[in-house]
Amino acid sequence: MATACARHILVKTKEEAEMLKKKLAGGADFANLAKKHSLCNSAKKGGNLGEFGPGKMLKAFDNVVFKKPVLTVHGPIKTKFGFHLIETIYRN
Repeated sequence: MATACARHILVKTKEEAEMLKKKLAGGADFANLAKKHSLCNSAKKGGNLGEFGPGKMLKAFDNVVFKKPVLTVHGPIKTKFGFHLIETIYRN
């Protein structure tokens, strides 16, 4: 079965997600931004969600992790939790 490892930053608004994405594009460190801004419990691990298989996350999240290019920050992706910036670290 396919698995992937991803990290994300979860914020309340699309505007905040877009502002953080600009910082990342400018060379800001993903883990540091996650620790400072993410609302998810994964924030203390720099947004790292570890390894998981399809179906463990929300569909919108899975679509990014299992279908979009690896090592690229995607988003903002809207879910019931807020807006995510998602980076797939690797996919098996």
